Amino acid sequence: MLDRLSSSQEDLESEELREDTENAGCTRIGDCQDRQIVTVTGTLRTVTLRPRAGVPALEAELFDGSAALDVVWLGRRSIVGIEPGRRLIASGRISMSRGRRVLFNPKYELRPLGRE
Repeated sequence: MLDRLSSSQEDLESEELREDTENAGCTRIGDCQDRQIVTVTGTLRTVTLRPRAGVPALEAELFDGSAALDVVWLGRRSIVGIEPGRRLIASGRISMSRGRRVLFNPKYELRPLGRE
């Protein structure tokens, strides 16, 4: 109990996300390797429109408490429900781009809002 009181809000959120990952049977982002097919879960930290090679691309950072990865939907300017703070489960093949893990056009499932 004392540990929880002395921990920062970010540490508490990271611990909660790690528990969600284990409960959902997903791979921790920190354990993902290049070209591995994975299912990961976490919270979207940022969502931005960033064109790639002249093609619109919606890019989001997914964080699960162990590490972060970029989720990129090519050819999309927006997707209903994809917004910062939203939890989701994403499946696809991990690739490495500029030293960061990336999932391009993943299959995804939005998690319910709140503690439902």
